[in-house]
Amino acid sequence: MKPTTPNRLATCLRDYFTDHLPRLRGMSPHTIHSYRDSLVLLLRFLASRRRCQVCELDLDDIEPDQILAFLTYLEQDRNNGVPTRNVRLAAIHAFLRYVGAQHLDQIERAQRVLAVPFKRARQRVVEYLEYAEIEAVLSRIDRSSRDGRRDYALLVTMFNTGARVQEVLDLRARDLQLTRPYQLRLFGKGRKERFCPLWPQTAKELRAFCAERQFDLRSESRVFLNHREEPLTRYGVRYILAKHIDRARLDVPALASKRLHPHSMRHSTAVALLKSGADLSTIGQFLGHASPNTTNRYASIDLDMKREAIAKVKPIPHSCTASWRKNQAVLEWLEQL
Repeated sequence: MKPTTPNRLATCLRDYFTDHLPRLRGMSPHTIHSYRDSLVLLLRFLASRRRCQVCELDLDDIEPDQILAFLTYLEQDRNNGVPTRNVRLAAIHAFLRYVGAQHLDQIERAQRVLAVPFKRARQRVVEYLEYAEIEAVLSRIDRSSRDGRRDYALLVTMFNTGARVQEVLDLRARDLQLTRPYQLRLFGKGRKERFCPLWPQTAKELRAFCAERQFDLRSESRVFLNHREEPLTRYGVRYILAKHIDRARLDVPALASKRLHPHSMRHSTAVALLKSGADLSTIGQFLGHASPNTTNRYASIDLDMKREAIAKVKPIPHSCTASWRKNQAVLEWLEQL
């Protein structure tokens, strides 16, 4: 018989998304949507395994073995990578912590689900665009068209500011200051606000772009829109960048071997700042990093800087022979260390 009143799972989901996350935790809409998507996938998976409707599920259906099966389903059936798998698991963990706090009889279940570990992911090489490659991409944009001028303004702004994709998409006309000192305001993760300076060339492009679109710079209008005059999406930015990178490959064949995406523009900005002599602390502040560990990785990804560093080290002569090779009494040599 189908339940006629909301069960505990339904009540927990309602309170979790309508009160706990937005009001008590102050989570951003993007974080809430990410948690929602993860739990929707889980509930649909559980319902298919139980051969029932989603509305018939209850807390008793959320078991560690079911969570493990769901994670396997993500990787094998949906072809999700390990990072995506871990994001889904983090959302499940967060929800079960809430369940355990609200229903004391569910603490044991919550602890068992929380014991499901995150999976170690293979660290990929950080891909980025060299300055010459960015110039090649921008030069291939047809700026005689309305969309082309938008694409040029978008990519220039992304490289100038090193902003996250969502930060650029959330940019509104009132966030732009296109008179000296040129700058714009960004809202990052955790709703952190920061200001980024603009090059005069970038400010000039944005000023012309806003004039063409007839933006009131005091308004709440989104800056970057699609051809239907709706806010551009992350998928739209990915398509725009991929399209112009494909065109630039004719001039720069090396682009064909790079796995690039919108976040690569952020990496490109960080490496360009590092090459120009900016210290890691300044780069972290510019990019809005919460932890210096996030910024430190850029110190190890630029091959040119590595080559310059190794060139300053005096090489070991080829004729040099270790003393232990001359002395066959290896144990005696080790004892002297």
